[in-house]
Amino acid sequence: GTAYFALNKLKLARKDFRQVCKLKPKDKDARGKLQACEKAIKEQAFANAIQSTQSSPLSETYEPSNLHLGNYDGPQPLVEDQANMELEVAAFRPGQLPRKFVLDALDWMKDQKQLHKRFVARLLLSCLQYFKYQPTLMDIRLPTEPPPQGGSPRVTVCGDTHGQFYDVLNIFQINGYPASNNPYLFNGDFVDRGSFSVEVILALLLFKISDPSSIYLTRGNHETKNMNRIYGFEGEVKAKYDEQIFDLFLEVFGFLPLAATIQDKIFITHGGLPSTAGVTLQNVREIKRGGEPPESGLASDLLWSDPQPFPGRSPSKRGVGFSFGPDITEAFLQENQLNLLVRSHEVKQEGYLVEHGGKTITVFSAPNYCDSMGNKGAFIHFDESLEPKFTQYDAVPHPNIKPMQYAAGMGGLFA
Repeated sequence: GTAYFALNKLKLARKDFRQVCKLKPKDKDARGKLQACEKAIKEQAFANAIQSTQSSPLSETYEPSNLHLGNYDGPQPLVEDQANMELEVAAFRPGQLPRKFVLDALDWMKDQKQLHKRFVARLLLSCLQYFKYQPTLMDIRLPTEPPPQGGSPRVTVCGDTHGQFYDVLNIFQINGYPASNNPYLFNGDFVDRGSFSVEVILALLLFKISDPSSIYLTRGNHETKNMNRIYGFEGEVKAKYDEQIFDLFLEVFGFLPLAATIQDKIFITHGGLPSTAGVTLQNVREIKRGGEPPESGLASDLLWSDPQPFPGRSPSKRGVGFSFGPDITEAFLQENQLNLLVRSHEVKQEGYLVEHGGKTITVFSAPNYCDSMGNKGAFIHFDESLEPKFTQYDAVPHPNIKPMQYAAGMGGLFA
């Protein structure tokens, strides 16, 4: 029932919870989950009724210029002529957002202060238009110049960060801020569970719009409405902003790329490999985006699948996606003339794990996940050798706001 609820299969979840309640009528946990499921079914019916009367997405009618700054004294994109809305719109075009504004915004959010809703809306609308025209499978090349810290030109690949904003800032402290000569790929699951998810995703999107070549983002299974409802991001956005801003985030998530290659040889996606044989990179390129991913099929596999140590494919313990063995990895890499699969999606005690004879790497970048797992975080450097070079790090202190603080799904029973 819990898995069905997470996948938004509410009626199937309700059926399971009812059965548990019949078998264990005094089980408070089961009764609470059943009540939360009944409530979610009613809310979904109400939302569907409203949606049926709204044919166009919010982004087509939302106007940030109507939002006044009032007493806001935080970072602003314009140094002068701050009331000029045309200049403000232009400042949020890809490649135009001042880097100083981005760095000032990070410092502002580090102090637990919120960027003004108008600037957040401008950022999301700009990102939406940008990602709509980006490919589903990104082709990432090594930069021509070395990073500011020296060494060979490289790309840094990070895994799940799950709302751990202060650990993301620590990554930048260790490895430098995103820049065209210090590019990053963040491989999905930026939000949920950690209670600074708004700050994480805003930081990544600010860098993206300031310099699109400085950072690349792939979608994770948590950049979806159902997961956001249960694991905290929806509640967090509504607490810090409002429902409209959450809806704009969902529109942006719907158009995030699903995978990337580095130098045509390293395949990166959040979850894992397809549940059917013979899938090519061209098949990945042809996946249509926009909205929530389907429950099954190639897009779902890329978001949800996991590796397994034994050959073949197996149904996933998650209830969606598949588990794939070393033979499946080898066949996919050979079919597409690739050397390596890099994925995320699973916490690893050392921050990363090499499997399948060195052909599959899992990287996870949220140390001490949910303030309870005690794991390290890690990221990977790829230079011209295309050999992975790992950096591990420990969690850093953060303000006293517990993980899942904003989670409302299942009556908070997932917390």
